[in-house]
Amino acid sequence: MTEIFAKAEVDRRTLLRRAAAVGLMATPAVGMLSACVGGGDDDKSQEQSTGTKSAENPLGIDPKAGVEIIIFNGGLGTAYATDVDTPLFNKKWPDAKITYSATEQISTVVQPRINAGTPPDMINNSGSNLMDFGAIVKAGQAADLTDLFAAPSWDVAGKTVAETLVPGAVEQGSYDGKPFAMNYSFTVFGLWYNKKLFDSKGWKNPATWAEFTALCDQIKAAGITPFGYAGANASYYMVRALLTSAAKIGTEQALKDIDNLKPGAWTAEPIKQAAQAWGEIGTKYINKTFLGLKHTEVQLQQNQDKLAFYPCGSWLENEQAKDTPPTFEYAVQAYPSVTGSDKLPATAINAAAGEIYFAAAKGKNPQGGKEYIRAMLSKEAALGFTKLTKSLTVVAGAADGQTISPGLTSANDVLGKAGKDVFMGYLFDTWYKKLDDESRAAVNDLMFKGGDANKFCERMEAASQAVAKDSSITKFTRS
Repeated sequence: MTEIFAKAEVDRRTLLRRAAAVGLMATPAVGMLSACVGGGDDDKSQEQSTGTKSAENPLGIDPKAGVEIIIFNGGLGTAYATDVDTPLFNKKWPDAKITYSATEQISTVVQPRINAGTPPDMINNSGSNLMDFGAIVKAGQAADLTDLFAAPSWDVAGKTVAETLVPGAVEQGSYDGKPFAMNYSFTVFGLWYNKKLFDSKGWKNPATWAEFTALCDQIKAAGITPFGYAGANASYYMVRALLTSAAKIGTEQALKDIDNLKPGAWTAEPIKQAAQAWGEIGTKYINKTFLGLKHTEVQLQQNQDKLAFYPCGSWLENEQAKDTPPTFEYAVQAYPSVTGSDKLPATAINAAAGEIYFAAAKGKNPQGGKEYIRAMLSKEAALGFTKLTKSLTVVAGAADGQTISPGLTSANDVLGKAGKDVFMGYLFDTWYKKLDDESRAAVNDLMFKGGDANKFCERMEAASQAVAKDSSITKFTRS
């Protein structure tokens, strides 16, 4: 297999621009959130372990000091930490005991410990209950990872850690020019389906909206719900689908305008056209009972061939592994072109790095936390992660020449077809929680309750400008 990320053909300038935009993130509503994150001169910090720097120990860890890690137990599972990363770390540092735990409620479990000055050393901040990372950075609770990325690669001779990663990976976790996070997983977003079902029915992947709706008619006639998502807890999947279509209509500038709270951004033609098209899909082809279902419930229906198309990211295959029958083979396609004059081709896709890992600045062993991340960024660990989770990583070429899962093979294929037309997406969901919450509610109304495009756009425009006028909310921009 050719190098996964080279195959995507995303030029360095595009990725750096994309990553720099992410790096602008700091503390949305700092005045409100700062009280939730411990920081300041009166904090009671733990006594920290240190060691002597050397060629073998570039981060200067204490080789006998324990390292505590907490991993989010979600779509990626936790086996990569227990079965790959920790054994790899302990092979090099046998006297450094890893204290491991996993949770589905990161903020609930970790935030009180950060506030108390007793955080774990390395944290996977993810899931619906994730912590506001901008607030963590602002409060000085995340360790600066500059020395980590400048350190020699764990297993690639002659290169630093940064030099083994895809372009923009370091910048994507940077705030005010300093890296504080490692975004590890590389996600491809699109329409997921059962290739075996489609092949058996002779259904072809639609490239245009007319082809999409015509196929939805065929699927509906076969007694299968053509399209759906879970309204109870995964409406943001649909927000991303709608805004991906908008970006294909009017380029990523349409999403930048939204992020920048530009007046009229939500009522602009690309957003209206995308909302109109998707609203009609909701009216004609969605199962209205999905509004009250959770993501795993809807995903199970797809595994049972009761649902054809599902909008999601490339973590889906792994998340559903235990429920996927032999008759189901995950595949993904780009969202079809909405109009005949879309500015981006039908093959354009939304893909970006995500899944934050960071070392706690006030943990007992922050350097040990960084060293654990260095182990994760080895080619050996990255390949193990990909095999176990069916997800790509930011470690360039880690899966070269390897047999990978059907879904991941399909994701890699759409990356290749997209070429230079891979775009990051939007950032308002991490910058402005109120706007994110409103988008989830609004898209549910559009898709499940017969809402029309104009109402959706006007509702979101009003929410956007309310945020823009709220002086208590810190504002950000991207270019």
